[in-house]
Amino acid sequence: MKTYVLDTSVVIEKVVSAMIQKKELQGTILIPHAVVSELEAQANRGLEIGFIGLEELQTLQKLQGKDLKVDYIGQRPDEHQIKFAKAGEIDAYIRNIAKEHNAILITGDKVQAASARAFGLEVIHLQLRVVKERLQIEDYFDEHTMSVHIKEGTAVYAKKGLPGAWQLERITDKTLNAEQIEAMTKEIFEKTRVEEGSFIEINRRGSTIVQHKTYRIVIVRPPVSDGWEITIVRPIKKLDINEYEMTDKVRERLEKGARGIIIAGETGSGKSTFAQALGEYYSKNNNIVKTVESPRDLQLRDEITQYSKNFADSQEIHDILFLSRPDYIIYDEIRDTPDFMLYQDLRLGGSNALGVLHAAEPIDAVQRFVGRFETGMIPSIVDTIIYISKGKITKILTLKMMVKVPTGMTESDLARPIVEIRDFETNELEYEIYSYGEETIVIPVKEQATNKNQGIHHLAAQEIKRYFRKIIDQEPEVDITSNERATVYVPEDDIGRIIGREGKNIEQIEKELGVHLDIKELTEEKHAINADISEDPKHVIIMTEPGMQVQVNVDGNLLMTAYSSKKGEVKINKKSAVGRELLKAISKKRTIEVKV
Repeated sequence: MKTYVLDTSVVIEKVVSAMIQKKELQGTILIPHAVVSELEAQANRGLEIGFIGLEELQTLQKLQGKDLKVDYIGQRPDEHQIKFAKAGEIDAYIRNIAKEHNAILITGDKVQAASARAFGLEVIHLQLRVVKERLQIEDYFDEHTMSVHIKEGTAVYAKKGLPGAWQLERITDKTLNAEQIEAMTKEIFEKTRVEEGSFIEINRRGSTIVQHKTYRIVIVRPPVSDGWEITIVRPIKKLDINEYEMTDKVRERLEKGARGIIIAGETGSGKSTFAQALGEYYSKNNNIVKTVESPRDLQLRDEITQYSKNFADSQEIHDILFLSRPDYIIYDEIRDTPDFMLYQDLRLGGSNALGVLHAAEPIDAVQRFVGRFETGMIPSIVDTIIYISKGKITKILTLKMMVKVPTGMTESDLARPIVEIRDFETNELEYEIYSYGEETIVIPVKEQATNKNQGIHHLAAQEIKRYFRKIIDQEPEVDITSNERATVYVPEDDIGRIIGREGKNIEQIEKELGVHLDIKELTEEKHAINADISEDPKHVIIMTEPGMQVQVNVDGNLLMTAYSSKKGEVKINKKSAVGRELLKAISKKRTIEVKV
């Protein structure tokens, strides 16, 4: 009867129990305590691999009989061995046990097998089998299935159709319990470790993300979720760039003009599918293309190298990309500040970059950059926004830096650096980004004209008030009389100090604020009135006295100022920034105060 020593690699693959059941292995099996310790550590961290290995040890105990004996041997690894486990300390410990007991070492580790033979040990090196059977979860898919959603205590559901045109269907009659979903999870782990084209992207205590061929599998378990859950997503169709409707002007922009592209859209809109098609288009046109993904789930031709942020930090990815010098870099998906910083670094380093991020509206994609970077840098980082909805290109915006007077203002000395955002197809100016006082603001040019500059006037009044609070004790009143002029009401005792000798102080204040100021005495206070607030299909309507200046406060903070009409009406467009804020205040029953 022969004696065998097992290492961790064969235990977690469950190959030894299979050999015993086929009568291919008989004798005494020695299991080092170091193997048990490693499996326990993995299980305590919530890693499925640890539980699978412990299950194999239980199976070996049950298989004991006349021709098989299982025994545990050796000491638990000490602190030094644990610290240097990756350097081979525990592997060396297992080899020593095999040598002391004149045993045959069974391993699935190529390096361990070679090292053991170098020490004169007899080794069984098991080439891990390739599992050919389909995963159980694959049976839930048909040619129309985009994703499958499995949750403990519920039936299995699937999204079927195409991005933007799908429906959720119940595809099983029976509900699944935790044990059934856990069994699916173990099957996924076992196959992922041995099958080419499958790998574990992220493995945490409560969640695991697996890429199995074309399937992205997200496994979540308690305590992160309230029950076992598996979500499987698969690209239902791989599109060619020629299948997207685009004009020659757009195609030329993508080929020659755009260097910092952001592909934006809502979840499931087809952003990554378009990025994939564009990446393959660049690759087929004799360009070196590489991707940065987390996790890697784009289905791309072999010529395109895909890097995972889960296995390398931003600095390592940065070094790889700059030294390998690809023509195009696809960044799927940009989520947090480190992602934005890496994208910026790639762009400012001269690389052609194509980023993918979530956005509810095209302008929201630009808003994600505002605040993270100086306004003047944004067009150098992003020059083209492509918005995808329901799998189609619905909007393209371009960004360009200009020095000019903001739209709606007329004084030449108010000129400043401005980022223009235009519709690419029509060249119509839609938004402007610029600094106003201490804030960076995004102004919708169309909305600004439609709503008589209520948004910019509100921001201007707030900024002027904030400035004057620093230099006077009493709360000032501010009226924005035009796009370039405002009247500030302050106590009489403060007027001389504010204007200064020969007007030098007020000149400096106007220069800092970028608006001409008239300073007047604060003689009377506005008083609150009981105003009727109503709605029509397009407006929120405030009824007050005719021809009065009206101030609306929400929870004590100024929302807007306006003049009432001859009928005593103040109409606020519901789609304006002020209108949306007022509707929100009404729905949440916040305190709305109207003063005249």
